[in-house]
Amino acid sequence: MRVRVVPPWALISAATAPTLLIGGWTLAAARQPGGFDAVTGTISALAGHDATDRWIMTVALAGLGLCHLVTAAGLRPARPAGRALLALGGAATLAVAALPLPAGGGSSAPHATAAAVAFGALALWPALAVAGRRAPDRAAGLSTGTGTTAAAALLLLVGWFTVELVGGGDRIGLAERLAAGAEALCPLLVVLRLRRARC
Repeated sequence: MRVRVVPPWALISAATAPTLLIGGWTLAAARQPGGFDAVTGTISALAGHDATDRWIMTVALAGLGLCHLVTAAGLRPARPAGRALLALGGAATLAVAALPLPAGGGSSAPHATAAAVAFGALALWPALAVAGRRAPDRAAGLSTGTGTTAAAALLLLVGWFTVELVGGGDRIGLAERLAAGAEALCPLLVVLRLRRARC
């Protein structure tokens, strides 16, 4: 039986994803004149047309999207449906970077659509990536319970962000950072688990 492993380059991309996202929003926030409130301000605002040095968050988002695409390609032990959703989340994140918010704090339907697809796909992919009843996949370290639990936790965080966004909450930035940060970290945890299971 051929053993499917996660290549080292997928580990690198999975580790780079949260580093880019968190580093990007931290550096971009520090560049805003008069400071930036990460509890109330969104990540998208840091890449919006009127943000100072908006290229920092734009590059971070584009890099994050590329990392998800590379990681999805390297998650060979995972089911194709889960890998496809992770890749979709990466492509949608690239679209978020390419479709910034307009100046003046306005909204943008294309940006909102890309963000919704990204958040949704990146929350659901662990549930579809898990193993079925086949022993080789179970040996790979993926289980239905783990994937479902991860997806449920991510959906709860995305749900909180959605409630804050729709309701104009005062913790929208915090909710978004927790949801996006967890979604960026999840592929790394899966890759580490798969590589450990193959040792």
